[in-house]
Amino acid sequence: MTCLLRTLAYCCLVFAASVASAQTPQQQVAAVLDDWHQGSIRCDEARYFGYFAQNGVFMGTDATEHWTVAQFREWAKPQFKRKSAWSFKPRDRHIEFSADRSTAWFDEMLDTPNLGLCRGSGVLVLTGGKWKIAQYNLSVPIPTRWWTGSSSRSGRV
Repeated sequence: MTCLLRTLAYCCLVFAASVASAQTPQQQVAAVLDDWHQGSIRCDEARYFGYFAQNGVFMGTDATEHWTVAQFREWAKPQFKRKSAWSFKPRDRHIEFSADRSTAWFDEMLDTPNLGLCRGSGVLVLTGGKWKIAQYNLSVPIPTRWWTGSSSRSGRV
């Protein structure tokens, strides 16, 4: 009986591993983005920054926020020492791919407790069999009706 249970458990593990490795590129990119967001929620700095490409760029909501990964990591260090760095709950995600399937770009709406509704968009590259974030852009969508006839509101940095 014990041998039968071990064999059954082994078969389940092999099946689960084969299903996981059979993910489509779309599922792989979605899993990277989901786990990346979880890294910030769990304050796991290594997990979060491990998803960036070596030459990755993060652009924040402020017009001056255009950071290399090293610059962004330095800025974010105090955030990752808290209980939660930040919490983005993605929805309405769209993912597209280059013809050779080595580059993906996406956009997603994000529900956040501190900024309200945001939009994340970016580019991932397939490097060494792993998807890495080459560019991420966090923005706060503003309804067009708020800007109609108000060109004087747009300032330069």
